[in-house]
Amino acid sequence: MNNNNYPSLRAVEVHAINRQGQPELLLRDPLGLTDKMVILPQALAPMLALCDGTRGVSELHAALLVRAGLSVPPDVIQKVIEHLDGALLLDNERFARAYADALQAFRSAPFRTPALAGNSYPADPDALRQLLDGYLAQLGAANAPLPASQVLGLISPHIDYQRGGPVYAGVWSQAAEAARSAELVVIFGTDHNGGNGRITLTRQNYATPYGVLPTAVEVVDALAAAIGHERAFEEEIHHRREHSIELATVWLHHMRQGEACQLVPILCGSFQHFIEQQLDPAQDATLNATLDALRQATAGRRVLWVAAADLAHVGPAFHDPFEIDYVRYLHLQAADDILMGTLRQPDAAGFFRTIANEGNRRNICGLPPIYLTLRMLNQGAVGRLTGYDRCPADEMRTSYVSICGAVFCDACPD
Repeated sequence: MNNNNYPSLRAVEVHAINRQGQPELLLRDPLGLTDKMVILPQALAPMLALCDGTRGVSELHAALLVRAGLSVPPDVIQKVIEHLDGALLLDNERFARAYADALQAFRSAPFRTPALAGNSYPADPDALRQLLDGYLAQLGAANAPLPASQVLGLISPHIDYQRGGPVYAGVWSQAAEAARSAELVVIFGTDHNGGNGRITLTRQNYATPYGVLPTAVEVVDALAAAIGHERAFEEEIHHRREHSIELATVWLHHMRQGEACQLVPILCGSFQHFIEQQLDPAQDATLNATLDALRQATAGRRVLWVAAADLAHVGPAFHDPFEIDYVRYLHLQAADDILMGTLRQPDAAGFFRTIANEGNRRNICGLPPIYLTLRMLNQGAVGRLTGYDRCPADEMRTSYVSICGAVFCDACPD
């Protein structure tokens, strides 16, 4: 950790924007510890890369001149550092205090407050019920609920309801009976800020506009004992703002008509290191210990396994240099069809290999939760796709997020 004399930039959200015809960068804290943002001219991007904790103002001035040909006055550099500090974007004591305070507040609260209620979906339960029932009402007879005894798990998107509502409705309608009868629901969610291979737990309860879903603390503690307490809770603050699990819990609570059940909310960090280093996640000690402990801690209970996961993220909105024209739009579905084929006869290894073989160039952000869910299914399970869509991710429709819904059964009917 560094002071402001030698500024060190944290991992931050960076968005390229255009303001009054000028290319700029918008920077903000991905943990949401503050709502402050910093906007810089895009020309100052090299300075951000140089803020690694080894250079003061004079060294930054010299390095920018030598490396980027930029003559940035020291007083301007100092002002930028002050703005970055004010927005908690530097790894320093100010950020550490804010982090510790936020974590303490999160842990001591009676429940996790829904981060998206009142923004991405209604905070009022009646308005929320009307919204979700509206998506369900649009479904045909083919989406009738499957018998609870048959359904083992499901894939639910984590895109916003406005774009993904029909796909959410398709999967949750077929899993409705299983959702209502489950004693315990284990939700693997994408941690968009998680470290490589991280399994991040919390003992905190999850609230929705319908009430509170209590976390099964005894199961969480069993997992923490298996993988190590420090590792299990090191990134717990991510639960505070991460939307993947939240969007699944709202649908779960809706299908249960507001009745509570116990949860095990698990955030899953990136698998990109497995792909880049050509490693097999099936050989990872932390993942194996987590899944083994889950099997033991949930044995004898009616468990519903849920992957809160999207598929591909392609186009300039996701730092992909190529816009999605009509041909790439068709290719996106063709590639997704191959990937979803590994879900019909649930094959965790095949699912991972399909993504790894293409270097995850389509940014499948649901890789970790889907992979772990597939590994928890019984041998002989059958997957049934309930919906698919390609959702625009920018106003020009040059970027897309693909999503799917699926239920996994002991014997899904055709």
